[in-house]
Amino acid sequence: MNRAIVEAYTGGIVTSSTLMANGRAFEDAVESAKAVPLLSVGCHVVLIDGEPVLDAERLRSLISGHTGRAQFRDGLKSFAARALTGSLDQAEIEAEASAQIRKLQSVGLSVSHIDTHKHTHLFPAVLRPLLRAALACGVYAIRNPFGPRKPIKSSDLLTRPSLWTRYAEVRILQTLAAKFRKAARAAGLATPDGTLGMVVTGALDENLFRAIAAAIPEGTWEFVCHPGYNDQDLKSARTRLRESREAELRILTTPEARELLSNQGVSLISYRELISDSNTPMP
Repeated sequence: MNRAIVEAYTGGIVTSSTLMANGRAFEDAVESAKAVPLLSVGCHVVLIDGEPVLDAERLRSLISGHTGRAQFRDGLKSFAARALTGSLDQAEIEAEASAQIRKLQSVGLSVSHIDTHKHTHLFPAVLRPLLRAALACGVYAIRNPFGPRKPIKSSDLLTRPSLWTRYAEVRILQTLAAKFRKAARAAGLATPDGTLGMVVTGALDENLFRAIAAAIPEGTWEFVCHPGYNDQDLKSARTRLRESREAELRILTTPEARELLSNQGVSLISYRELISDSNTPMP
């Protein structure tokens, strides 16, 4: 994944990425990021499906009760249920998020923005402490995980029935979008108008990319992508995205992708430029 992200930046349309402080290839990711200093690098805050940076004793509402190595509770659905019922300790979320951001900063990376694994910050119970952690660490931008009302034309969705379920799930969560915008604005963090590509995650091909490009609304939008190589390391990782990562890498690095966006009047920027354009402080 690290190698593919750098290639998608140097030879494609990727402008920003986020890095997991508790990822298995952390050292390699840091080295890769420093090799391309103009790539905007943020912190991919992990609260599920991984290991914490802090000791488990400090994260009782986030850690599973299993013995052995500390692990976050598995499964987005159970995490979502606890987030919506007030079962998460926001002080623990703030402390762990701060620790992850500061780990990146401690190795010399300038953290341009934050997002979260599986977009958990779309829940207010996660967003509020995450915003506090970002500000405490001098980070002034955050991903807006909510997409436009119609990410692609209905006719394009009709050709991919399997995408309707994903579209329905995303639409249900859209009810939280107004709370996100209000909280981010109150905290003074820059954020795009929303994200593109979430509905087609794992299914992106050239036709869907063209459909998304043709339906981008006015404003500043982040296209979420997951390039990678489906090698032995990836096959041993806990992810459903395998073959699709190579397909995305191919699409992101074709000259046609840049030309298509240009023809649609789209200008590529990074999170660093987003912060500068919004007059928020630079970290």
